[in-house]
Amino acid sequence: MSELHKFLFEGLPVRGMLVRLTESWKEVLRRRAEAGEHPPELRALLGEMAAAGVLMQSNIKFNGALVLQVFGDGPVKLAVAEVQPDLSFRAMAKRVGEVPPGARLEAMLNVRGKGRCAITLDPKDRLPGQQPYQGVVPLHGDQREPLQKLSEVLEHYMLQSEQLDTRLVLAANDEIAAGLLIQRLPIKGEGNLGGQAAERNEDQIGLSEDFNRIAMLAATLTSEELLTLDADTVLRRLFWEEQVRRFEPAAPRFACTCSRERVGQMLKGLGREEVDSVLAERGDVEIGCEFCGLKYHFDAVDVGSLFTDALAQGSGSGVIQ
Repeated sequence: MSELHKFLFEGLPVRGMLVRLTESWKEVLRRRAEAGEHPPELRALLGEMAAAGVLMQSNIKFNGALVLQVFGDGPVKLAVAEVQPDLSFRAMAKRVGEVPPGARLEAMLNVRGKGRCAITLDPKDRLPGQQPYQGVVPLHGDQREPLQKLSEVLEHYMLQSEQLDTRLVLAANDEIAAGLLIQRLPIKGEGNLGGQAAERNEDQIGLSEDFNRIAMLAATLTSEELLTLDADTVLRRLFWEEQVRRFEPAAPRFACTCSRERVGQMLKGLGREEVDSVLAERGDVEIGCEFCGLKYHFDAVDVGSLFTDALAQGSGSGVIQ
């Protein structure tokens, strides 16, 4: 079963999380294969995104959807992982060309330096006029060198957006998508000036060194170890000299938020004339969910009912929220 483990290092401002997506990740791939299989390099990227999205959602405890996207100018136009507050997730990607064998992030999304990573926080219950928060960073570092790993991009993003040092290790294959996150917590009084600033600075330096030590241990974790070892073994091998306090594990799962009602709203947004033209050409309207592969069919009676209901309610259009 897929699992997420949270832990703290006793006496240190450092927290960690380890996620292993097993059956839930294989379900994503099974549905994707039915719609048209992606090459292994893109499947691995999507798996890393799913694992990273679960880690980040659990880290911030946000009451809404966390949407992680990478998009750019390579053969992969877009890749998305979306995670809900209950850690249900879904993922998809769009290709516009062939992915070269062994391609890394740059070759898939950042061929001419236009690749971007966006993280969107969409509140579950939006207030009137409230918009989702979105942060965007390029797929290169401070010195404009292309970043080849999703983990490097997200470490850079979290340092910029949260001003917190983070170490991420991500890996995925067709059996499992996994990730380890280590993050330095804010130190009490950090950034303030006062009579005991020098003493606080000394404490901060020491505690930062503690984080650096733990981050270095995390960085020794190989992709093979992350994909093949269970959570207990990983944590014991990496942090056997540390006092680690663990919490009850959570169970991420695959789930899609699509529905026939939402697809119907989308069709109403297109307008009766546009939908009728599709009916005349095909005999029915077929809409497939790009996340889960489920197909929704609307015949002439269904379409007529959609727009009749819309007129009865005094509205001729609708959009997916």
